[in-house]
Amino acid sequence: MSTRTSVTLLAAAFALGTVTATAIADEAKSPELPVRLIPNVPKNAEAYYATDNLHIISQTQDPAANHAPGRETGALTYTFKDDGTDVRRINDKGQDACSYFFPDMKRIVWTSTRDNLDMPVGNWSDSNDYPQGAEIYTSDLDGKNIKRLTNNKWYEAEVSVSHDGKWLVFGRQIDGKMDLWRMRPDGTGEQQITFTDDWQEGAPFFLPDNKTILYRAWKRSEYGKIKPTPMTVFTIKADGTDHTVRTFDHDMNWAPYPAPDGRHYVFVRVVDGNNWEIFLGDLAGGAPKRLTFNAGFDGFPSLSPDGTKMLFARSTGGGFMSNLYTHVMDVSSLNLGPKNYKGVPGIKAPKQ
Repeated sequence: MSTRTSVTLLAAAFALGTVTATAIADEAKSPELPVRLIPNVPKNAEAYYATDNLHIISQTQDPAANHAPGRETGALTYTFKDDGTDVRRINDKGQDACSYFFPDMKRIVWTSTRDNLDMPVGNWSDSNDYPQGAEIYTSDLDGKNIKRLTNNKWYEAEVSVSHDGKWLVFGRQIDGKMDLWRMRPDGTGEQQITFTDDWQEGAPFFLPDNKTILYRAWKRSEYGKIKPTPMTVFTIKADGTDHTVRTFDHDMNWAPYPAPDGRHYVFVRVVDGNNWEIFLGDLAGGAPKRLTFNAGFDGFPSLSPDGTKMLFARSTGGGFMSNLYTHVMDVSSLNLGPKNYKGVPGIKAPKQ
């Protein structure tokens, strides 16, 4: 029996809640922790848990979305449970990107081009062609009572919410330059956090202290010239102080997402040619631990607030980053939960 087949069988048992001692023993033969596919949801990626550790918000492929020529679908915001039930479409026009739950689970925040349909479709995967006119919105959990928070023709996306619900952090691109910003949940109090000409910051997420933001950045001077694009993981205080480098190699340290223990984070690297895999990093430094073992694309990792589950998108065949579906990995054995929070650690740069 192949490693992939054994993982698939265990994933089915995990999905049904029938993982036995024998299945766990079989899993010991594979380096990958138990994984299951979320059923009943169209192709989707970049998914995040709500504070109930059950509901998920994600970019989901939908024919109703505005989409590039030659494609049959684009992404719209959906919510659903991680067992594939309670599937809801939040937005019904334009094309959507990053989204997140507020911690009280009364509202959600999401990015969309719904009010700028006359602008070019663009490409969410190419910073030279990001969809301009992508704005940030909030709504209730049914997609009603929509409120637009930004009002310009720039690209604004990669939005998330602090654990106390008091701040949104997001990326804004002006004239090709990407920086981090924050604002209040009602759209007031906008404040620019980073000011860089070369670095392109993005994917910001608050750590449990509600003061520190984890993010990744690449250099415009290297973009498109080195593949895969080298990326560095940083932390910074929400007021723009205490800017700290967390990775010191020249690898692609992409899509970092913080663990609720305040010390670890999951992220993506490319190994063995063009095999995109998920790793567990330590803000205090040290070698990362590989979590996925799959010949293809694994990416967009995020963790449940209780630290027991990891969401990630896995390519299910047909080409690189095609047929992406969100999967759940049982990471309870990694002890990433909030009970292990001891503050945000410092780091000492390695000797050159």
